[in-house]
Amino acid sequence: MYAFRKPFTTGLYENYELWGMGYKSILIISQVFGYMLSKIIGIKVIAELKAKSRVLLIIGLIAFAEIALLAFGFVPFPYNFGFLFLNGLPLGMVWGVIFSFLEGRKLTEFLSLGLSLNLVMTSGVLKTIYLYLQETYQISEFHLPYVIGLIFLPFFLFFVWILAQIPPPNDEDKRLRASRSAMTKQDRGRIVKEFGLGLFCFVGMYLLMATMRDFRDNFAVEVWREIDPNFSKIIFSEIETTIGLVVVSLIALIAFVRNNFHSYLTFTGMMLVAVAACGGSTWAFQQQLISPKLWMLSLGIGLFLPYLLIQTVVFERLIALFKAKGNVGFLVYICDSIGYLGSVSLLVYREFFLKQISFVNVLITFGYIISGVCLVLLVIQLTYFTNKHLKGKVWWRLAPKSEMV
Repeated sequence: MYAFRKPFTTGLYENYELWGMGYKSILIISQVFGYMLSKIIGIKVIAELKAKSRVLLIIGLIAFAEIALLAFGFVPFPYNFGFLFLNGLPLGMVWGVIFSFLEGRKLTEFLSLGLSLNLVMTSGVLKTIYLYLQETYQISEFHLPYVIGLIFLPFFLFFVWILAQIPPPNDEDKRLRASRSAMTKQDRGRIVKEFGLGLFCFVGMYLLMATMRDFRDNFAVEVWREIDPNFSKIIFSEIETTIGLVVVSLIALIAFVRNNFHSYLTFTGMMLVAVAACGGSTWAFQQQLISPKLWMLSLGIGLFLPYLLIQTVVFERLIALFKAKGNVGFLVYICDSIGYLGSVSLLVYREFFLKQISFVNVLITFGYIISGVCLVLLVIQLTYFTNKHLKGKVWWRLAPKSEMV
């Protein structure tokens, strides 16, 4: 699915400007704005999605996105930027459809590892593929996005068929993780009211994580040009693959923790260490104690671990812990819609007010901000959800033995 969204960001579009802005920034803002709007629409669509509609919806979304990329390639500059808005408009809902196949199961964390790997590793792999095709076949920056989409379309259709073969959750899944269902407007309001402060903390974290993740990903080529003008084309694949394997391995460990409250404590601890690593590695890089490659690797792990935990584990386990009526897609899409608003805001602000600032300095600043703010938010939500769950009970006696590690 990322082959239909990410490849164009590898292009530099250096000789194009519009309205006094670099054309690449306009393209990214256009797509991210469409993606953000898609997340807002998805709060309702994904929350109310029924199982029988999943396959048709996801194929339709990807087909629309590929047609938009085709138009982007053939409509001449400067009239083609709007097609990246149309490209992003359906893609924001794809993740929610996929996760709806996987949630509410005792093995949800294992099943969602593919999503985690995809999110972290695919961007780097696609950048390497993009640069290879560009250098080997001299395909223009405007045509490469839809060409890569066509290459990956058969694989996409095959894996959608694979998803459709997954059986629904069984009785044990429902006992351990609570039954998941489409949500009404009243259900959505009730869950926000019941868990408001804790959700606010995770939304705040996600806002910072999504903003930095998008900036780091969209301008990865520019960052490395500042660090090392002679960087290797495969460095993206090397770093993102390593990050993906480390993050996915850590997330996989949570699947072995069957008690939902113990799981909550585990992933909160992982997040605390990860966000501390963002600030710590940034300081070490500035003091020249670690190499640029190790900094980008540490920053990536510290960023992606909490980001992916929120997407795949946090709400999955909280719904199960409190037996709340709802689904993960609704809560993640609240986070996503606000997260991408942060991405758009940073892109616009940088283009108009920070044109001369270095990309590396932006990453350094975000490394410190994320470390400080997210540590505070994590402590607040830990106090909030722990108090809500315990209510004077002894936490290690809450679960039956069959649910303990």
